[in-house]
Amino acid sequence: MKKIVAILLVAIMVLAMGAAVAEAKDVKDLKLGFILGSREHAFYLKIEEGINAAASELGFTAVVDESDLQGAIATERIENMVTDGMDAISLACNEPAACTTAIEAADAAGVPMFTFDCTSSETDVIKCFVGTDNYQGGVVGGEACIAVLDELGLKEGATVGIIGYPEPQSCIDRENGWMEVMNAKKDEYKLNIVNIGNYKGDASKAQELMEAALTANPEMAVIFTVGDPACIGALAAIKAAGATTKMIGFDANPEAHEAILDPEDGKIWVGDVAQDPFQIGHKIAEEMVKYMTEGTVDDQTILIAPYLVDASNAVKPE
Repeated sequence: MKKIVAILLVAIMVLAMGAAVAEAKDVKDLKLGFILGSREHAFYLKIEEGINAAASELGFTAVVDESDLQGAIATERIENMVTDGMDAISLACNEPAACTTAIEAADAAGVPMFTFDCTSSETDVIKCFVGTDNYQGGVVGGEACIAVLDELGLKEGATVGIIGYPEPQSCIDRENGWMEVMNAKKDEYKLNIVNIGNYKGDASKAQELMEAALTANPEMAVIFTVGDPACIGALAAIKAAGATTKMIGFDANPEAHEAILDPEDGKIWVGDVAQDPFQIGHKIAEEMVKYMTEGTVDDQTILIAPYLVDASNAVKPE
């Protein structure tokens, strides 16, 4: 009896493997969907370049759209891509709570789901996530802020601030990494840590927040922002106020490099945590192709290490 059961189990496994192979597609027949956060951000445009480069190199068809950083729009895009026959879909999951239902519905419909840049901890159906090690990026940003205080000789009683965006998990991780460094140095430097507020991915909102922060804390020594759009708004506020506040940003988009190298703006925007968005786009496309052709991925979470850009290694945009 045991032998018969064993034979049946083997037969079932063979049939399952055969079904999996039958479902596998040739790369040239794959139609893969990608949902960017927003094409208004240079970061996502670079991700799109990576996706398109992978499509050209590997031979699949890439269909790329954007969500305007809104979960409701991401849901609509997912639903449309399922209807349009995408073999798999990946997205920058900027508002996980608002699009989890759509992600799980697509998976249930047989469309594997992937994420890049921002992922979701609210579902377990994501096959692979590719993004920056955002927590470590926050640590890099925090260490850069402390280095600024050291350069200014402000080792006692300095005021530091952060402009956050506590919806995308990536930005939450960046803030947590930064806070780890600040909390570790708080007693030694007698830091006054100010949460400047949520800029919601909007430069004009960041400008308003920074104006209010400087009114309340004109002596603010250095701030960290979880995204370059926040730095653009904060820079305008700092210049308008004639403040001496320094900034460390996150993304290292072309405008960050340009500002850091500028004789005047570089006195304020002194550093930026760099990501590799082209590689993020290329790698998530590779993983989707691998899953659809081989039934596996290299890893469920693939993190790309960030690094600091300052005047020593910034590159003038073409």
